[in-house]
Amino acid sequence: MATDMPPTAFKIPQSVLVVIHTPALEVLLIRRAGVTPPFWQSVTGSKDWPEESWSAAAAREVSEETGIRCGPGTPLALQDWGLENVYDIYPRWLHRYGPGVTRNTEHLFGLCLPEAITPVLAPREHDAWQWLPWREAADTCFSPSNAEAILLLPQFRA
Repeated sequence: MATDMPPTAFKIPQSVLVVIHTPALEVLLIRRAGVTPPFWQSVTGSKDWPEESWSAAAAREVSEETGIRCGPGTPLALQDWGLENVYDIYPRWLHRYGPGVTRNTEHLFGLCLPEAITPVLAPREHDAWQWLPWREAADTCFSPSNAEAILLLPQFRA
């Protein structure tokens, strides 16, 4: 969704988490580039401006991080799980946020693909990908909120 709003100087402490999966509950995980130890995760990302809708942010992040187009005008529909996590921002990433910002709100989505595909990664953000059975994917995630979201997958599968 295009907009004339410029991104803010600091990250907005409102983000999306999108669990991409198949009907067989295989989950796509992507590895964050340049981070040690390796951080495996689902698609995540912050809103670009405060008024950006959760679904627009989710579709944008999925496209930017995997090359998968979803949402209005495409055959793939995001499923808004109607759930949010609020958590402390990891100290190593606090510098990306404005002064005094220490917590983030994360809105959860699912995206069911007909089958596992090869994603097109944004190399500055992610350097590897893998499809795993849902329980194994949850065990592989760096983020506890990401692991918990994956464990909810059977409740939300289409």
